[in-house]
Amino acid sequence: MQIITSTNDLTTLCSKLHNSDYVTVDTEFMRESTYWPDLCLIQIASDTEEAIIDPLSKDLDMSALYELMADTSVVKVFHAARQDIEIFFNLSGKVPTPLFDTQVAAMVCGFGEQISYSMLVQKITKTELDKSSRFTDWAKRPLSEKQLNYAIGDVTHLRDIYKRLKNDLEKSNRSSWLDEEMKLLTSKETYDIQPVDAWKRMKMRVKSRKALGILMELAAWREKLAQSANIPRGRVLKDDALFDIANQAPKNTKDLGQLRAVSEGFARSDKGKQVISAIERGKAKDLDSIPPLKKGTPLDAQAMAICELLRVLLKAIAANNGVAPKMIASTNDLEKLALSDEADIPALNGWRYELFGLPALRIKRGELLLTVKDQKVQTIEHP
Repeated sequence: MQIITSTNDLTTLCSKLHNSDYVTVDTEFMRESTYWPDLCLIQIASDTEEAIIDPLSKDLDMSALYELMADTSVVKVFHAARQDIEIFFNLSGKVPTPLFDTQVAAMVCGFGEQISYSMLVQKITKTELDKSSRFTDWAKRPLSEKQLNYAIGDVTHLRDIYKRLKNDLEKSNRSSWLDEEMKLLTSKETYDIQPVDAWKRMKMRVKSRKALGILMELAAWREKLAQSANIPRGRVLKDDALFDIANQAPKNTKDLGQLRAVSEGFARSDKGKQVISAIERGKAKDLDSIPPLKKGTPLDAQAMAICELLRVLLKAIAANNGVAPKMIASTNDLEKLALSDEADIPALNGWRYELFGLPALRIKRGELLLTVKDQKVQTIEHP
């Protein structure tokens, strides 16, 4: 295991890794008190190399690593990749590609929903990971040998996991399934956080389109402030406070301070004045520019029955094909499908359609029946 602290050593390492078919990658970072994750450690391995890169080393230029991440001839293997990818995107402006996420691949291969790395290591390599260094402060130096061994284990075992899952996908002709899932993870839009879109990531608890217009402005204001000050969104104002403010729409800082979710001190501060300005901008929005509130259509008794039938079909297909049900359709997807044959859901596209969507529609049309044979739920053609 190498510990990389100099630009020359990193350049040498990356030159070797460019010749590999794949590299396994993981990061250690701190984010409890910041908006942007503070990268503390990068672990990387190939069939012949194992290294820990210390990005906190003075004057370490990581350009060579970013070039490796952009090399389309080398597959980048992560487990639960999203936060790791976000870090590389924020630092280099590029998304590592091509990408292989072992957590997603494991779901496609029937290892369950959102399986943890340690559980996957145990199932595939029969190794028990030592988790005692899990909550290390990775920003502290020096790191102990135990901590470094723990960190490198996140990429050395990943080699065996990658090879096993890649082989399983090829044997079952499901490599294209994973490719579909990787499109979202490799899209720049997934990581390019624009303040104007901040409201879209919030669970809507507003009562009107007017309140939504105010929330849109409040969320954008909070996002900009959190980004510029590099503090978590909740340190500015928590989501519950934004919802309360949007629904109540206080006219001045005195009214703002009367809200339960906002302290009087905050209301009197410059931030309180900025909140009132955001409220005014929200009020001034043209209602036609504000999306209609999405209200779930309550299922009647018949639709609920159809939904339950589809749920049985989903579980049976998932079990018979060794795929996590969540990979195919969510509860919300099933409810939408129960109400409409043209629902805008992933299950009616791509591999999900072939596996579940088409049989589900045929069940709804009465062309297929569900039965139990050899202790398995199966579909049969309607006589």
